[in-house]
Amino acid sequence: MQHFQAPRGLSLEEKRTKLLEIFHESKDFYQLKELEKLGPKLKGIVSQTVKEVLQSLVDDGLVQGDKIGASNFFWSFPSQRGTIVQNRLDNVKETRTSYEAQLAELKTAIEHERTLRPLSDSRAAALEQLTSMKKQLAVLQEEIDAYGACDPVKVEEKRRAVTLAHEAAVRWTDNYSILLSHFTRQTGMDAQDIRRYLEIGDDYEDIF
Repeated sequence: MQHFQAPRGLSLEEKRTKLLEIFHESKDFYQLKELEKLGPKLKGIVSQTVKEVLQSLVDDGLVQGDKIGASNFFWSFPSQRGTIVQNRLDNVKETRTSYEAQLAELKTAIEHERTLRPLSDSRAAALEQLTSMKKQLAVLQEEIDAYGACDPVKVEEKRRAVTLAHEAAVRWTDNYSILLSHFTRQTGMDAQDIRRYLEIGDDYEDIF
């Protein structure tokens, strides 16, 4: 017996792309009510979701809107996307230049501090003593940890640390998912391509 699957609905990114196509193909101005009619008719976008999709495009600067009289009109031309991407690229370049300047300043400051603290015999001896004491402290700490392995307080501290680490992992995983979604919306790149480039496996988000 053959089974038929219901057709899959459009994802948010697919809806955004198709709604932009309406603007770019017609190069015309539209009101929300017009788009709610054209969305289902031309691109298969459910009418009730057009407003949400349109707002996301406006938020990202891919669609412009203005109030003329008592009505709100929206528009987007193909050249706008290229301009937006170029502006973002310019901003990234400016940020990179700023960071490089800060890095150069830090390197200069480090070199300056080194000249103020020449490595004398007494300083070398003090550094050697400090290193030795750190090693002794590490050994003593290991002994303390070994004796306290069965301490209920230590066990509870470890259990709490595991819980906090798990919560942090979940939080950062959520942040990664949000950032990936935002980046794909901004650039139009495929999420799988980004994961592959960053060497992130498909099981990255599987935290229980």
